[in-house]
Amino acid sequence: MELIILGSGTAIPLNHRASPSLALVIDGQLILFDMGPGTLRQLTKAGLNHEDITRIFITHFHPDHTAGLIHFLFTTKNPSILEKRDPFVIAGAVGLKKFINRLQGAYGDCLSLPTEIMKIEELDGRENITRDYPGFKIIAQPVRHTPHSLAYRVEDQQGKSFVYSGDSSFCEGLVDVAKGTDLLVLESSFPDGVEVEGHLTPSQAGHIATLANVKRLVLTHFYPECLATDITAQCRKSYEGELTLGSDLLHFYI
Repeated sequence: MELIILGSGTAIPLNHRASPSLALVIDGQLILFDMGPGTLRQLTKAGLNHEDITRIFITHFHPDHTAGLIHFLFTTKNPSILEKRDPFVIAGAVGLKKFINRLQGAYGDCLSLPTEIMKIEELDGRENITRDYPGFKIIAQPVRHTPHSLAYRVEDQQGKSFVYSGDSSFCEGLVDVAKGTDLLVLESSFPDGVEVEGHLTPSQAGHIATLANVKRLVLTHFYPECLATDITAQCRKSYEGELTLGSDLLHFYI
């Protein structure tokens, strides 16, 4: 598996950090996790083509994680793209169909795609759920951010795995889904001492990684308040393993 951080930032505009999105390349498939504004442009910087996206997994419905869907659907609607587009799936918690329908309603016919091209898959956000796909397995785990927030664990056929938290505060579900993973991507929104409900600080993220006994921790989703501090030192209060501070277009091989 190859994982690329397309956006390591938040809703706050920063010239070096795009809004949240991850790209996963596995067995020739291009899979996205979240699609914040500007994601399609970030894909081009990573040398990837939006026409190759096979699945998009949404962690929750906040604009900084979903606004790129508007651009993606509008671009896909272009006749020169649509006529050769392979089918793709957008997956997320229950409520995703209603969310997409409302986006389409706001933009009229601009975002409407044939049902044979775009499928919407709702995952029950009330409990841990496992789905098998060609070449990999997904475990979706409810986390503490919104009523529709999911973390995702991806496992390939060789047993390698990575976990993406989306936005979440500390919760046992996040520890459980991350147990023993090769790569854990956690949000780290605000610095220690400035805790905000629904988000993690660096030391809280480190505590999760330690409890889950992960092989490598990657922190991302930094607000300016967090970037102004020593993120590594804060995380090291609770985690001694391999640590990377995420940045845009950073590649990992799992």
